[in-house]
Order: sequence, then structure tokens, then C-alpha cells
Amino acid sequence: MNGLALSSLAKKYSMALSGLFLVFFLFQHFTINFISIFSKDMFNQVSHFMGNNLLVQFVLQPILIFGVIFHFVMGLILELDNRKSRSQNYYMTKGSANSSWISRNMIFSGIVILSFLALHFYDFWFPEMKYKYYHFSPLDPNRYYEEMIHKFVSPARVLMYSVSFIFLSLHLLHGFSSSFQSMGINIKYISFIKILTNAFAIIIPFGFILIAVFHFYNSH
Repeated sequence: MNGLALSSLAKKYSMALSGLFLVFFLFQHFTINFISIFSKDMFNQVSHFMGNNLLVQFVLQPILIFGVIFHFVMGLILELDNRKSRSQNYYMTKGSANSSWISRNMIFSGIVILSFLALHFYDFWFPEMKYKYYHFSPLDPNRYYEEMIHKFVSPARVLMYSVSFIFLSLHLLHGFSSSFQSMGINIKYISFIKILTNAFAIIIPFGFILIAVFHFYNSH
């Protein structure tokens, strides 16, 4: 295997592994948020634990932020590589005949998701950091539920969240299963993996939309 092929394979492995890591975080984040539909007190307890656990805050959280940036940068690099490849290999054929619309626009859906993450940081992470580190009175462990539903009072914000999660679903429909293929999972498992990853790609993003819509209607 020459150096160029090895480099390309390393990029695909890195992209796949970082993507799987982010999928794990997404499921964990969804599980916590979904609790808010059923139990205000339990949601506050779990959120308080996650927000004040030293391992989560000073080890896992920086790793997560690095993972998001790394995944986006690696995706951009692979997209540029693919564009160069398509300009040579598909000179006489249409791109749509070789790949799906979703796979050809992964970088676009990724940019939408990254923009959503910026909004999410603005809505939740930055206020949380300000509250914890520039707040001189005792921290309120029961504030998380009210802070969350306050963001979903606005129909415009709920719409932005919903559209972002639709793009996340599209991104996952191609990217999640492709991660396993990039890592060389045995072909006999591909059909089973495709079913599971497609189910995840639909259920989890639309579950987030359900949470946002639920709190929007409950707040009016």
C-alpha cells in the first residue's frame, strides 16, 4: 500500500471513529433531555450531576469539543479530496449516478449542524459557564429544567432547532452506517447495521424535535 493510499485510509478511519464518538454523545444527550418530558426533578438531578462532575467537566467535555472540531475539519479535508477525485474519475458521468444526494452534500449538512451547535452553545453552554464561574451566590441545583424550557418559548427558536435536527437526521442516514464500512466491518453484517443506523438516524433527531415541541406547547 503506497503512502497516498495509507494517508487516505487514515483520514477515513479518523473520520469514522470521531463520528462514532459523537454519536455516543448524541445518544447520551438525548437520553438526559428526554427525561425532562417525564420528570422535572429527575432531569434537574441528572443535569446537576453532569454539570458539576469533575470528570465530565474537565475531561470529557474538552474531549467532546475537540471531537466536534476534529470531525468537522476532517470532513472538510475529505470533501476537498473527494472533489479532486470526482473531477478526474467522473468526468464523463453524472455525480448522481454514483452517489446519493445525502452523501454528496454531507459537508453542507455538516455546516448546518455546526451552526446549530454554535446556537446551542450560545443558548446553554455559555450561560452555564457564566452562572457557575461568575455567580457568587450558592448554585441552584433545580434551575436546569426552567432554563431549558425557557429557550423553547419562542416558536422561531423551536423552528431553528427542528430544521437543524432534520439536517442531522440526513447527515446520520449516510454518515453513521458509512463509519462502519470505513472501518472494514464484514460485509455480511452491513444489512443489519444499516437497519440499526437508519433507525437511530430517524428516531434520535426526531426525538429531539419532539422534546422541543413538547416544551413549546407546555409553556403556552
